[in-house]
Amino acid sequence: MEQLDVPAIEPISSKIILCVASYFKGNDFLDQCKREGWKVVLLTHESLLTKPWVRESIDEVWALPNFTDWRAVENAVCYLARTRDFSRIAPLDDFDVELAAHLREYLRIPGMGETTARYFRDKLAMRARARDRGIDVPEFVHVLNHDRIRRFCREVPGPWLLKPRAEASAVGIRKLNSEEEIWPIVEELGDKQSTYLIERMIPGDVYHVDAIISERETLFCEVHRYRKPLLEVTHSGGIFSTLTVERGSEVERKLLDANRKIVEHMNLVRGVIHTEYILGRDDGKVYFLETAARVGGAHISDLVSASTGVNLWHEWARLELLQGEQPYKLPERRHDYAGLIVSLARQEVPDTTSFEDPEIVWRLKDYPHHVGFVVSASTPERVEELLDQYEHRILRDYMAVLPAPLTPTA
Repeated sequence: MEQLDVPAIEPISSKIILCVASYFKGNDFLDQCKREGWKVVLLTHESLLTKPWVRESIDEVWALPNFTDWRAVENAVCYLARTRDFSRIAPLDDFDVELAAHLREYLRIPGMGETTARYFRDKLAMRARARDRGIDVPEFVHVLNHDRIRRFCREVPGPWLLKPRAEASAVGIRKLNSEEEIWPIVEELGDKQSTYLIERMIPGDVYHVDAIISERETLFCEVHRYRKPLLEVTHSGGIFSTLTVERGSEVERKLLDANRKIVEHMNLVRGVIHTEYILGRDDGKVYFLETAARVGGAHISDLVSASTGVNLWHEWARLELLQGEQPYKLPERRHDYAGLIVSLARQEVPDTTSFEDPEIVWRLKDYPHHVGFVVSASTPERVEELLDQYEHRILRDYMAVLPAPLTPTA
């Protein structure tokens, strides 16, 4: 039997939450916890102490050199717990999901346990789970048994993607066009081979679905299409852009149906999820790519807020605090359309005052060498029109390109 939720040893009386953050993000989450009347303790990396955390919403900040040694983190948290009765533990980034689950299980604190967390962090585990439950996924093979890899190459047409099992976004992914390209890379990986998988690269548009789940029920779900796949942006350079899919369309229906199955079969009880799919160009099928039990990165929360009025960080915090002990109610929402566009910039502080359209509802600020906007409108056509214009202007006046990262950066 799988562990879906971690039951507490005894009823919870304190209102202290430990937030674990290996990257600088989640200020809205921390703010919401404080608004709900909780004491907020932040555990982060020493290198992030100077970041502009919302100190007014944080009661204590503690830091470790890193979170690589889980036993060291465990010892540190247990030391803090001697004089702080933690009743919730929450991750603020994808890389912290498994660590938070481990700490919950060790301290017997309610929330997602390690078994379920693995489905939202391990790309191999989530694909195997989806395939075993009859959900369409691109053909894949674990980089483990070499005969199986050879058979995969003979039976599954290329190109393929070599993917690390535990990274986020498109970090560490390599495109492979022939079996001859595979073996030097596999040998180079050495003992790290088993931390990778190889997957068929299916041509088509890539979508992301951002949802709010409470007691296994999907209460909120937004479907968006990447104008250019994130893998292509990361590895070839370009402008990151995504927008709301037409409401009531056949594409939206397909993606909503697929996401309901993922929520059900990944055994998510409550929380927010960011899930990516590809709509096959040749067969029209929706293929599951990957999912994460956290708010989508790259300012996707600002995109969702612009079209719906719902702040995913706030709602994630509310769900983590409630843990089903009290009913969760989704706030009122809108059904507008929105688009997000972000790019590296040549200028350290880009001047974007020439972008004056009234549809701009968010503008990227205080982030060196980046330019970005969120626009909102009542029709998808207007959003697409604005993104087309902005893409041309950013490409001409701002865009810079850096080599793709092989490992995550803070």
